[in-house]
Amino acid sequence: MVRSTSSTSAREPSRSKDQRSADLDGAVRERVLFRRNRMRRVLRTTGLMIVAGSLAVGAQQSGALHPVSNQDVIDGLKDPTRWLTFGGNYSNHRFSPLTHITPRNVDGLRPQWLFQTEVPAPGRGFETTPLVVDGVMYVTGNQNTAWALDARTGRRIWSYRRKLPDLMRVCCGMVNRGFAVLGDRLYMGTLDAHLVALDRRTGAEVWDSIVEEPKNGYAITLAPLVVKNKVVVGVAGGDYATRGFIDAYDAETGKRAWRFYTVPGKGERGSESWPGGEEMARGGGGVWTTGAYDPVLNLVYFGTGNPNPDYWGDDRAGDNLYTCALVALDADTGALRWHFQFTPHDIHDWDAAQVPVLGDISFGARTRKVVMFANRNGFFYTLDRENGQMLVAKPFTATNWARQIGPDGRPVVLENVGTREKCLPDQRGGTNFMPPSFDPVRQLFFVTARETCVTWVFERPATITPGGPAPSGGARRFEGGPEQYSALRAIDPTTGELRWEHRFRGYPSQITLDLSGGATSTASGLVFGGDNDGYLNAFDSTTGKLLWQFQTGAPIWGAPPITYMLDGRQWVVVPSGVTITAFALPGGSRATR
Repeated sequence: MVRSTSSTSAREPSRSKDQRSADLDGAVRERVLFRRNRMRRVLRTTGLMIVAGSLAVGAQQSGALHPVSNQDVIDGLKDPTRWLTFGGNYSNHRFSPLTHITPRNVDGLRPQWLFQTEVPAPGRGFETTPLVVDGVMYVTGNQNTAWALDARTGRRIWSYRRKLPDLMRVCCGMVNRGFAVLGDRLYMGTLDAHLVALDRRTGAEVWDSIVEEPKNGYAITLAPLVVKNKVVVGVAGGDYATRGFIDAYDAETGKRAWRFYTVPGKGERGSESWPGGEEMARGGGGVWTTGAYDPVLNLVYFGTGNPNPDYWGDDRAGDNLYTCALVALDADTGALRWHFQFTPHDIHDWDAAQVPVLGDISFGARTRKVVMFANRNGFFYTLDRENGQMLVAKPFTATNWARQIGPDGRPVVLENVGTREKCLPDQRGGTNFMPPSFDPVRQLFFVTARETCVTWVFERPATITPGGPAPSGGARRFEGGPEQYSALRAIDPTTGELRWEHRFRGYPSQITLDLSGGATSTASGLVFGGDNDGYLNAFDSTTGKLLWQFQTGAPIWGAPPITYMLDGRQWVVVPSGVTITAFALPGGSRATR
């Protein structure tokens, strides 16, 4: 295992989730303003294009736009001029076949254009993945803003902003993680729990479907998943005493086709894992990260969030299905085909809020269809995606809550001492929503990992009101120490063994420790990933050696880079803070002022 770059320790006094979120918003705003101005100076000295993100609706885009077919989405990154889904393809590989930028020349990457929006208030920086179709980039931003940009120059083509109601309950920032695309339409979930379809050419709304009422505590922050003629979304709201679900909508009309509740109803399969109907009605299980799809098996895969109350389990005895789990659903009907629960009866806020990654990998002489999952509970899993059978389960961060995962897939939990517990990892997990990448050539899984510690004091929460803020119970005190850091790690999915890691710089504040960006890999042997200090980094896929980095001017929170080819030139684009920055090697069609 290769290790590079040490980090500093982190410490934070005990604060509530809302207080920490407010601190984070303020920290982001201050750092984005400072670094954005610094980045402007850098780009102006190089004579490159800086584009402002006005929110007035722009003109209709010119040039040929071809409808995106189902086969196009299935093919994914086989066409390297496009990036059509959140994860690049249905398997969420975030792996590009491009080889123009290599370990030998990556140090020549230079910024070519920058698209800049207003500082979010309130909220964090970008958590989006841009899509690229026919030379046009489609980007979603905070507070349900969106833009179409020329992918060669960053020139704004059109912009969109949703008028949001005052009565909304959104846990962790007014963010959005991206579009889905099919035909001539873009699809976006909204903070007021709607699903909207936009015209790709103009940004005009085509239809607007109510998924749930925001006053009930629901919101949508994930990028939708287009499957056949349906748009599949999940709802956030597990922190507001809601009952989670996954929906599918007709892509043409916006009419709902099916719904799967992540917490079963009375008498339904899985209801025996709850004590009663009232607990299930507000049981949690939000779905706020994008799923995966296997067109051959016709299954969609989604991770589910924590049960309620979050940190107190005495009032919800049982495993609390299907929270903190991976569910495999029939794409046509929403029927449950199988599930795997990573953390039964979770009391640590360890949502399975990671992106499932599909792959075909060799176990000895046999190739298995698998789904890979780096879980917030600190364990990495490889499962058979046909039936949910566990093939690999191994810690990828330090853990002390479970000795191991047993042959039956259940954690062998260590007994807590009284009402206190010093736990690794903390409530934000061994990783979080930052998307991983899988290199199918080198058979390596790249994930942002966190090494953190927290002391818990478990307390009964106050009365829970459905749709209102969910008292979580318990108090947390973050523990500092020399081994607190975040890192990019490469894992062998056949064994769970760590191949290498790169430790990112740390901050003397817990709130920033976990918010490094996701990863994207290429066939040339590179892994790109951002960090919370604002650097976009390029690593050697095999060794983890840092080959290049660039200071973007703002933290790269959870937004991974993308890469695409236009006019014979490979581009690498990363959202950071409230900015989109595009890089390429010198030469070719460079943006001009």
